[in-house]
Amino acid sequence: MADASICLYTDKTSYQVTCTEDQGIKPGMLEKHAIMELHKATAPKKVPSKLQHKRNEEDIKMSSNLVGSEEGDSQQLSCSCGEEQAKNKSKKKRLKGNLVKKDEGECGPELQFFFNLSFAFLFTASKESLPQSNKDKGTKGGRGSRKQLFEQYMCTEDVSAGLERGELMKGVLRINPKKYMEAFVPSPDGSADIFLDGIAARNRALNGDVVVVKVLPPEQWKVLYQNAVGGDLNERTLASQMVPKAPDVIVEAHYNEDDEVIGKMKNVSLHDKGNELLLQVVFIFEQKHSRAASGFLKFLPNKNFAMFSPVDHRIPRVNLPLADCPADFVSRPGDYENTLFICRITHWPADNNFAEGRLAKTLGQAGEIEPETEGIMTEYDVDFSEFSEEVLNCLPQDLPWSIPAHELSRRRDLRKECVFTIDPATARDLDDALSCKQLSDGNFEVGVHIADVSYFVEDGSVLDQIAGKRATSVYLVQKVIPMLPRLLCEELCSLNPLTDRLTFSVIWKLSPEGKILSEWFGRTVICSCIKMSYDHAQSMIEAPDKHFSAEELPPCSPNHRIHEIQEAILDLHNIAKQLRAQRFEGGALQLNQLKLSFTLDKESSMPQGCYVYQYQDSNKLVEEFMLLANMAAAHQIYRTYPELAILRRHPPPQSKMVDDLQEFCDQMGLDIDFNSSGGLHRSLNENLGNDVYAAARREVLTHTCSRAMQMASYFCTGALKDENSFHHYALNVPLYTHFTSPIRRYVDVIVHRLLAASLSDLSIEEVHKLASHCNDRKTASKRVQESSSELFFAVFVKECGPLDSEAMVVGVLDQSFDVLVLRYGVQKRIYCNGLKAVHFRKVGKRPEMTLVWEQGDPSKESTQQVYQISIFTLLDVQLKADGAPMKYSAVLKRPSAYV
Repeated sequence: MADASICLYTDKTSYQVTCTEDQGIKPGMLEKHAIMELHKATAPKKVPSKLQHKRNEEDIKMSSNLVGSEEGDSQQLSCSCGEEQAKNKSKKKRLKGNLVKKDEGECGPELQFFFNLSFAFLFTASKESLPQSNKDKGTKGGRGSRKQLFEQYMCTEDVSAGLERGELMKGVLRINPKKYMEAFVPSPDGSADIFLDGIAARNRALNGDVVVVKVLPPEQWKVLYQNAVGGDLNERTLASQMVPKAPDVIVEAHYNEDDEVIGKMKNVSLHDKGNELLLQVVFIFEQKHSRAASGFLKFLPNKNFAMFSPVDHRIPRVNLPLADCPADFVSRPGDYENTLFICRITHWPADNNFAEGRLAKTLGQAGEIEPETEGIMTEYDVDFSEFSEEVLNCLPQDLPWSIPAHELSRRRDLRKECVFTIDPATARDLDDALSCKQLSDGNFEVGVHIADVSYFVEDGSVLDQIAGKRATSVYLVQKVIPMLPRLLCEELCSLNPLTDRLTFSVIWKLSPEGKILSEWFGRTVICSCIKMSYDHAQSMIEAPDKHFSAEELPPCSPNHRIHEIQEAILDLHNIAKQLRAQRFEGGALQLNQLKLSFTLDKESSMPQGCYVYQYQDSNKLVEEFMLLANMAAAHQIYRTYPELAILRRHPPPQSKMVDDLQEFCDQMGLDIDFNSSGGLHRSLNENLGNDVYAAARREVLTHTCSRAMQMASYFCTGALKDENSFHHYALNVPLYTHFTSPIRRYVDVIVHRLLAASLSDLSIEEVHKLASHCNDRKTASKRVQESSSELFFAVFVKECGPLDSEAMVVGVLDQSFDVLVLRYGVQKRIYCNGLKAVHFRKVGKRPEMTLVWEQGDPSKESTQQVYQISIFTLLDVQLKADGAPMKYSAVLKRPSAYV
């Protein structure tokens, strides 16, 4: 006698149902019946779920009868399923079981949606679709006779009711950039993402939009085959050119929407023998995508419109008026084949595969840096316009500016202290400085001093509004799009050397082991004595006994000796090592990824060289104290404003993805601990060897593990009820925020205002919207920075290629494999059918492939060379430009003995 037991826990209620095989129940079916009983027992009584639809002409006969006596909260329950419940099932079945409702409380909409998914999952023989609304806010008149290609949008009233009942779900749509027919939204139970198959299922929503979805009927569910093992990696450079100063890029693993998760890793928990439940968009809750794109024009004979084809295939093709096109486009369309344009979508009718739009701008020739860069920024809605006179009038008009006497009197004066900055050599916006001096008791006074941007950016001013809208500076390879006017970024706020500057400081008394003995927050004034680069600081760390001359360093204040600065840097380095060790012993995780940097021609800004940035001890020194300051600020504002604090959370990885990664690592013989952030960090640093290629293996596995991570995000503490959800997974700390970069991040400006108790009266909802907007802009900025790096590397390959390098295999598919190009830190795919004189075959289900090279010279004796391709395999590859602009490919080099 078999049985099945299922438990489900919510914040207020926990349910358990145990089902026992009575007669005719096939093995493996009891769990489905248990889920069904659980759904029935907890479904709303007054409003039946629309997912409980009929099966063709015959109803699915269900009854839930309470029988017997109650013992506590336990109730007996039985279920009878009709004879025609499913195809090829003729025997009548009965199921008996025991349902225990452990705690009182009602299930919320997200849990109800999960129940509805479970219920829909049971009835795979259903033939009818869900009820549809007759209203479509996107459909205009005049096209009534044309076939409807997209489902009509539901009206807002039905959407609100469906969300409340749990029949519908809201989430952010992500579209696979390499397979634009595939899209997904997060599962409500947090286990994994759920699939949307095809353009019709997306229903005119674009990448990043907040959408409302329903579950499609089970007969439309899709079988997803696992034809790739080890993951399907994206073709992009791993990082932007700009070296990040802020630790969020370094320590937080951002969930990558570009990964081809669908069909590659095992999918969401609600599946049966490969059947994947599918969703469909029924309403666009919020348009997050800019509806702008760069692309090309195509002339259509005998039409009164032209066709616009976006570079990004996730965006639909657009019909636009011929009047928008260049004057000679109709007579000479060939002249514009390689010209980039900007188009904005204005409307997408429900009866047309193509959207409608207007041509906004002619950019220039495809493949050139400036037109391509402007196209990238426009698509991600980056405001790169010059600041208006109204904004500039908010700044001090009497220059050179000096600190007013009354402001000096309000601040702690640190101008005589040995304070200095450590930044990239090319940095012009210096927003943080450090100080350190040993006390008579052997402890240290350590200060982190941050530019006081909030002094100049008055709350509610026009300047404040534009800074809030931009939310972040955007760092391209060749330039920076600043959040604030350059007069502020590079002069009034920047902590330039030998200049009095207003700051917000946190000062600790620390033991030599890094233990915090006391802490002080407040507004200060400093005068930095020297502008150090990371390389300058690294030289002092590597040569602690060397006496540096004035010629070896930047100009220094006459009030401080070079030896004094070197001593402070060495003390900070030693304390930072202690702090770092304590962080990782306490369970922190660091997922470093390669940073691609370029050397540019001073006149043309064209790339002349390319290299992987080396992360040094001087970077770690700054990182540790910025992290310490951010954590201190988080605790300070949360104590003062428990409902209005703006913090940064990092949820734990998706459980389903973690399970799949664990299975993959076990299959590869890798001893990786996914039970905690600290366990994962130790595994990545202890189990991959210590030879010359250990770092490459670590990078391969880091990228694989990053796919399971969720994105870190800002939030308002009053918007989340559970304080445990404030936790930052990667740092393994309860509270974290951003305080140290107000010149380039608007969130930091808000945190400064909270610390100074100068924030105007804002509601929880307003702070929540502000946090959400900053999340959107931070994500867009990250995408733009990555795209800029990809652009410059493609130009570098075209101008300086072909480029040879060793590469390491990071993923194996059926007819191709992905490699990490070690010299440049980029990942590319190599297609086996593109290799000459080679045969290939997969090796079972493991991520392995056999390549067999045939003899190149037919006059010689026939011989073969066999390559075993698996994760971590080292190969020689060549990068070379393709014919299309911005495209380059990786080619596996033929073994030298067989050339």
